[in-house]
Amino acid sequence: MSIIRPFTAIRYATSAGKRDVSRLIAPPYDVLDQAGKDAFLAKDPRNFVKIDLPHMPPKSAGPAAAYEGSRATLAGWLADGTMVRDAEPMIYVYHQKYHHGGAAYTRKMFFARLRLEPFGTGMVFPHEHTFGGPKEDRLCLTKATKANLSPIFGLYEDMANEVSAALEAALPAEPLATGRMEEVENFLWGVSAPDKIKAVAEMMKPRPIYIADGHHRYGTGLLHRDWLIEQQGELPPEHPANYVLCVFCAMEDPGLLIQPTHRVLAGVPVTADLLMADEQVEVQALRVAEPDAVGEALRPFGPQAVALYTPAGNYVAVRPKRADILERLEADHSPAWRALGLAFLHAYLINRLVAPQLCGGDNPPVQYVKAAGEAVRAAQESGGAAFLLQATTMEEMRGVCGAGDLMPQKSTYFYPKLASGLVINPLDA
Repeated sequence: MSIIRPFTAIRYATSAGKRDVSRLIAPPYDVLDQAGKDAFLAKDPRNFVKIDLPHMPPKSAGPAAAYEGSRATLAGWLADGTMVRDAEPMIYVYHQKYHHGGAAYTRKMFFARLRLEPFGTGMVFPHEHTFGGPKEDRLCLTKATKANLSPIFGLYEDMANEVSAALEAALPAEPLATGRMEEVENFLWGVSAPDKIKAVAEMMKPRPIYIADGHHRYGTGLLHRDWLIEQQGELPPEHPANYVLCVFCAMEDPGLLIQPTHRVLAGVPVTADLLMADEQVEVQALRVAEPDAVGEALRPFGPQAVALYTPAGNYVAVRPKRADILERLEADHSPAWRALGLAFLHAYLINRLVAPQLCGGDNPPVQYVKAAGEAVRAAQESGGAAFLLQATTMEEMRGVCGAGDLMPQKSTYFYPKLASGLVINPLDA
């Protein structure tokens, strides 16, 4: 079962007529560099990055004083009223309103605690392969602050929209907080009615949770729980450290958009001729002038098609002549995985053509870039090539996850990013 619980959040103090926390919220810690952190602190010295990003870069453990500083800052903000802790446990409904491609969207989600369990032992699943990445920084921060500062992002299936509808019916008239960040409007409400909370928890029990973002934060939650057990023995079943802060969103939510992450092979001059020489690959010119037009131009070529921006400055569509090209080559993967354009790109084009012919058999260095224009510029500057991708569909992701498989690395970019700083999940009570 997927076990969720309400919690008494720590959050920035708001009141009627003073709900705007735009200057205080921030993007997820792992997308910021030092300049980005400084920019948010310049807006307001109480910005959330002050406690959420004490050490740069957050890829390894920093000095103990950095995390002690976060603990002291959080305690100070609670003492002076900058932040407060709610008096009663709630599920926190979270909406993001934004525009994309000329259309308006609202993504409807909610914050709650999610019971921790090792992957493969229950109802919580990773959805894609991730880089190893050290968790020491987040573990040090969790130990110091005794809190989940940032949530994981979990997806669940709800074709009938039952969960969201139940929460929408219980929303108070006024949100607890609002905030604008990077052209996205964020809204937060609290639902405290015990009967509503119980109903939502029951509806969530049979639904698997697929982690869309925050795999490392989930792993940190497991490490912190195990560390506490080593320190003080077995925890009571409802101890907060048995749970992790999660934002939940239905896979079918119309505001849930998936964007591609493109691949740049810096300094690796992949040409159309090299790919055309392989009898199992089809290459055709793409008549586009701008990189942002590539995704739409690829659609007629089918879901396995990818685009190559060559060192000569041309765009071409590349796809397998046979849809089952990976059937024997990647027999350990599911049919749904083998049908992905990303699988064709990595398992065939890069691993079996580019690596042996241009890189001496070694894997080429791959840069992951969200914007198509940035990917093309990076390829131009390095004399290399860029592979521009179609967005992964929810149906593709559901098919791969449903088969017990994992998506390739960086296969999904869920847009927009969640705002950090709306709620903190205390782990001490």
